[in-house]
Amino acid sequence: MRPDHPAPAGFFALKRSRALLQAAVFALALAAIPAGAQLATPDPDWKESDTPAPPAFSLDRLIVLDMPRGALRYGIDPASVSVGPDGIVRYVVVASSATGTTNAMYEGIRCGAAEVKVYARHNSDSGWTPVRDAVWRPLHDNHPSRHSLTIARTGACMGHAPNRSATQIVRDLRAPADLRFSTEAR
Repeated sequence: MRPDHPAPAGFFALKRSRALLQAAVFALALAAIPAGAQLATPDPDWKESDTPAPPAFSLDRLIVLDMPRGALRYGIDPASVSVGPDGIVRYVVVASSATGTTNAMYEGIRCGAAEVKVYARHNSDSGWTPVRDAVWRPLHDNHPSRHSLTIARTGACMGHAPNRSATQIVRDLRAPADLRFSTEAR
């Protein structure tokens, strides 16, 4: 544009719109980083420790997970949360239906590989039943329930690593979203 000619009508509005669009795209890209943090390259030298037996659990102390659009309510027994020497976060998660039926699963999350495994299932009639040939599945898999991914994102994993400790995982699962993964005491 030459200095002796005025800018066409809307020229500066168009430049401002483009700048706002670029800023919005940049902000969305930054917001997507934590969601992608659960995707990782597995360590080829990693070995899973022997899995402890499923712990006892209580329905009275469950930390309820925020799972919108689901027919089931999920909660974790905070006393069951552990971080093994192999880096696996293990816990008991309880699924409850509107009719009052409850089932529990003893699961493990491998944050470094973004995987989940169900070790055992519990129902009130038969107690714990080990899952035969339990396998690691991707957290981002489209399985019927996304509770494992919610657990990973809201407390169990910090990026590609397990959260600092079982105590910190429980704190973060209980905390509002804006206070999770904070080093400040709550």
